[in-house]
Amino acid sequence: MAEFELEVLQPERVFFKDRVEMVVVRTIDGEIGIMANHQPIVVPVGIGKLRIKKDGKWKEAAIAGGLLEVKNNKATILSDAVEWPEEIDRQRALLAKERAEKRLEQKLPPDEFERYKAALYRALNRLKLAEENRKDV
Repeated sequence: MAEFELEVLQPERVFFKDRVEMVVVRTIDGEIGIMANHQPIVVPVGIGKLRIKKDGKWKEAAIAGGLLEVKNNKATILSDAVEWPEEIDRQRALLAKERAEKRLEQKLPPDEFERYKAALYRALNRLKLAEENRKDV
């Protein structure tokens, strides 16, 4: 299968950089899959999973939104928050979920409501990915 370069960048680190077969992310219009020689695009990335296929195997990470650019057989994702399942602090995610739920129970101005709704989605996304990838004995 043909490969292309994928680079996932955060403000403080290069999260991922390698040649891959496919990447799948959620956009505001639904999931999008990118493979080698994809047409040039720039799209916003939503809260959800970042799925990367390399050497026939899938790896997943939690992503809290960002921007995806594809051009010249290279995909670049810029995001403030991307985490592998083993990097997710479940306790911190649970606390963030509870905080957001409590704030959403209150009467909030529309902009604050949207901010806490997004915080709740981010926390739930992180918890779901951490739970799916737990290695309980």
